[in-house]
Amino acid sequence: MADAAEKEPKGIDPHNVPHRALIMASLMLAVIMQVLDTTIANVALPDMRADLGASRDTINWVLTSYIVAAAIVTPLSGWLANRFGRREIFMVAVIGFVVFSMLCGIAWSLDVMVIFRLMQGVFGAAIVPLAQNFMLDINPREKHGQAMAMFGAGIMLGPIIGPTLGGYLTEVINWRWVFYINVPLGMIAIAGSLFFLPETPKKKIGFDFFGFAALAVAIGSLQMMLDRGSDLDWFASREIWIEAALAISGFWVFIVWILSAKKPFLEPKMFLDRNLSMGLLFIFVIGIILLASLALLPPMLSNIFGYPTLTTGLVMSPRGVGAMVMMLLIGRLVKVIDLRILVVVGLSFTAYSLHMMSTFSPQMGPKWIIVSGVIQGFGLGSVFVPISTLAFATLDPKYRGDGTALFSLLRNIGSSIGISIVTALLTHNIAVNHAEIVSAINPQNLSGVMNGAGSISREAALEVLNNLATQQAAMISYVDDFKFMMWVTLAAIPLVFFLRKPDYQNRGGQQKQQGAPVTE
Repeated sequence: MADAAEKEPKGIDPHNVPHRALIMASLMLAVIMQVLDTTIANVALPDMRADLGASRDTINWVLTSYIVAAAIVTPLSGWLANRFGRREIFMVAVIGFVVFSMLCGIAWSLDVMVIFRLMQGVFGAAIVPLAQNFMLDINPREKHGQAMAMFGAGIMLGPIIGPTLGGYLTEVINWRWVFYINVPLGMIAIAGSLFFLPETPKKKIGFDFFGFAALAVAIGSLQMMLDRGSDLDWFASREIWIEAALAISGFWVFIVWILSAKKPFLEPKMFLDRNLSMGLLFIFVIGIILLASLALLPPMLSNIFGYPTLTTGLVMSPRGVGAMVMMLLIGRLVKVIDLRILVVVGLSFTAYSLHMMSTFSPQMGPKWIIVSGVIQGFGLGSVFVPISTLAFATLDPKYRGDGTALFSLLRNIGSSIGISIVTALLTHNIAVNHAEIVSAINPQNLSGVMNGAGSISREAALEVLNNLATQQAAMISYVDDFKFMMWVTLAAIPLVFFLRKPDYQNRGGQQKQQGAPVTE
């Protein structure tokens, strides 16, 4: 008799789900729509600032409000789905996201825009974890790899094509269309969910308000600190110290509470599942690498290489193609190759691509930017699918709702931390490298520039040298950031040995034990 960890949740028979393809298509449209909004609005900020009458500092609240709201509400999605029904909460989330996307598009002031973006984040928070939960439930365990390949394609593609699509819509039409584009995608996702999503059981469970409040304070403070740190010079600011103290205190209180409460917000027993715990750690690392590298490339290509916005997007887009191709391939390989081997291969590809990026120079053409991007896409695509599968391969299905919520949360927190770290390192290293380069300027350098440029003035020559020093210092700093991410990637490889192989990949397998046919 199979143990509890092998039982599928009541209400959904994964071997007999009608319209499975249509369900998965509807779920993925909603996922792509939500994930796009993490990056699509970034390039439109200058145009928004002009139309909404905002300052350079306050316009960033358009991004911050969305990120913080989504981070706080994401852990709540599991409880909401169990209490009110996963289908119902998913549809409310998609409908709310579409409505507030439309309202963001018609916003007439910064205050109104921030409120609408905050609500967009509240509703959008549940879309990704609930979609992942549905995809795991409607597919037999031996097909989880293929399901996660499709899910991962949406997760990886959104942040990569977001800046390109946002830049195109802003330049060709106007910035409001970075929000309006959610409407057609959302309407199709709503229709598909209404007609095809299966019902799931509802449970009359209490709500641990204290546990959620402690976690919400911790996550909200952490996200605020990470998002505003670079603007406020980190711990030189009192605000950052307060947010850091609140984050540490909140996490400490939350951990103590769930270990001692009778019915905590998150059940501690779920973390005893080794694959889930290690999967959360891996997705955290993937979050660091994926969005941190995406955050570095656009300003580097624009400010140092001189690429316009659309060219930058086109040069970076093959990264998404590489990820999608590899995910589709991995989705078929997961049934015949040990998933842990695929993770090692993916991390190796990713580390090699970052090594290639650490050799970039302003004199090179776009070829190696594209090649390294495709290889990185191969790597991240090779890691995401196996990790998404392994993380839930041995987890009791009753913990799946909370598990997928944490999986999404850790990916987003990893992204925020990664962006903050590489941005802080970049700023610090640019200052250090610039000082070292400028210290090497001597009268001979100055005379050479003055004579070589047609006897320009001393002041003009100093400005030329300073600009060259600034460009060189920035390039060295970008390279150092890529090296740092390469070492982070390599450091994650030994963690693979802590993962367990799914039962259906073992000899005899789960399906033989249960007497169920293995669907190829």
